[in-house]
Amino acid sequence: MTDSTLAPEALASLADTAASLARSVGGVVRSLRDAGVAVAATKSSITDVVTAADREAERLLVEGLRELRPDDGILGEEGASVAGSTGITWVVDPIDGTVNYLYGLPAYAVSVAATVEDASAPEPRRGGMADGRRAVAGAVYLPVTDELFTAWQGGGARLDGTALTGPDEVELSQALVGTGFGYTVDRRTEQAEVVRRLIPRVRDIRRIGSAATDLCLLAAGRLDAYYERGLQPWDYAAGALIAREAGALILGRDDATAPGEPLLIGGAPRLAEDLRSAITEAYAAL
Repeated sequence: MTDSTLAPEALASLADTAASLARSVGGVVRSLRDAGVAVAATKSSITDVVTAADREAERLLVEGLRELRPDDGILGEEGASVAGSTGITWVVDPIDGTVNYLYGLPAYAVSVAATVEDASAPEPRRGGMADGRRAVAGAVYLPVTDELFTAWQGGGARLDGTALTGPDEVELSQALVGTGFGYTVDRRTEQAEVVRRLIPRVRDIRRIGSAATDLCLLAAGRLDAYYERGLQPWDYAAGALIAREAGALILGRDDATAPGEPLLIGGAPRLAEDLRSAITEAYAAL
């Protein structure tokens, strides 16, 4: 199945499913945080943590999807992997921004996206992702602020039901740019050097700690642009769709590379291109 076989009504229904699950699981996640949280495991490094709440939230997302969409596939950050027969795979991040969650910082999110195989690849500007999928519907819920961002392909993006119009075009020198850092020392050192070279060329940099949140803030015009290297599909599947449907241009490292792990850049179209050029120059100078 490709997105071309899904009617607008079907896409809207998928977005409703994503929204319902993101909100309900987000409520549980916040309640668990209020009760206290501890590290359950680490992943790529000792600073890349998993909490018991991550695992419980993913369990609830999988349980909900198996009940509502029993024939679809599921891919989750914390290890969920369910084969499906419909051509739709749900890509879920139970808590995007786990370190924020651990420390009681408000910027964390529950992200749920319905994806299909990207039959139009390679054409990254049309919505393809680096893993060969295309998000067609999704939701990101921010439990602390009680904000629900939703979108489906061709249907626009919304915040609590109100249409989003995306970031404004501004000069690179006036752009407030979001980014993120990886968890290994080598990756963070590289990213810090890129920021050092980029920060004199922009208004300022924000490191919020949740890619899904960053992309939704971009969709809402609260960030002018965003970029990050090292993202995985669950980090950006729903958020990139929401930003794109709000009017942002989502780019990869170059025109032949889809957005994803090598690099994801978002912003108003001209600004996104200018930012990519600046980032390319920064990496070339390393």
